[in-house]
Amino acid sequence: QVQLVESGGGLVQAGGSLRLSCSASGNIFSINPMGWYRQAPGNKRELVAHITSGGSTNYADSVKGRFTISRDSAKNTVSLQMNSLKPEDTGVYYCYVISGTYYWGKGTLVTVSS
Repeated sequence: QVQLVESGGGLVQAGGSLRLSCSASGNIFSINPMGWYRQAPGNKRELVAHITSGGSTNYADSVKGRFTISRDSAKNTVSLQMNSLKPEDTGVYYCYVISGTYYWGKGTLVTVSS
């Protein structure tokens, strides 16, 4: 079984920054890809950022240049540094890890006010 716990969400004004963190435990290894999705009210869940064990990353076009994903494979943690936040970044952010299937955290709410 795999457990993921996110932290770091909150309310911030447009232009501000937040850092999300996710800690994974259970039957996973440092080779497992990890990342973040988000879901805004009324929208489907969308990929925000993904990182492989080797550190290769990819981002949604809407966050490129503003968000940075990183991981500590030894600790099985993944972080998302979010800068220059916009109201459209508002949503619930979910951490995931891929270990045969996707495992998800419960999500952390990010609200960006204009």
